[in-house]
Amino acid sequence: MMACRRPIEAKPPDERRLMNCDSCHNALDARQAHDHLGRTLCEDCYMEALSPTRACDPWAVHTARSHAGEAVALNAIQQKILKQLRRHGAMTPQALAQQLAIPMSDLEREFAVLRHMEKTRAMLRDGVKLLCLW
Repeated sequence: MMACRRPIEAKPPDERRLMNCDSCHNALDARQAHDHLGRTLCEDCYMEALSPTRACDPWAVHTARSHAGEAVALNAIQQKILKQLRRHGAMTPQALAQQLAIPMSDLEREFAVLRHMEKTRAMLRDGVKLLCLW
């Protein structure tokens, strides 16, 4: 007796609904999207929205001061920021990000850490925000 040989039907491809993040505009799968205040965000933008970078954070400065005597390892981006500011002096955030070839969001995050350690600060000169060494 011979088994029935019906053609095997191919399953339809997994239909993923693609969309764009309302903040960074990168494509993302709808299953990975997060809704925040009526905006559709990717994971990174959602985390940034929930916990934004704050350069002026008194508690972070206090914590950094309490560990001032300890050896602090700076990451590569933080070291590059300090090196550029030593070499060129005060710079606009946009110019520094361009020199380092990093996104502004990365610069803001790493600069905030350096600000908390009182290694860098921002100042206004003729109405222009500049980043400089402490």
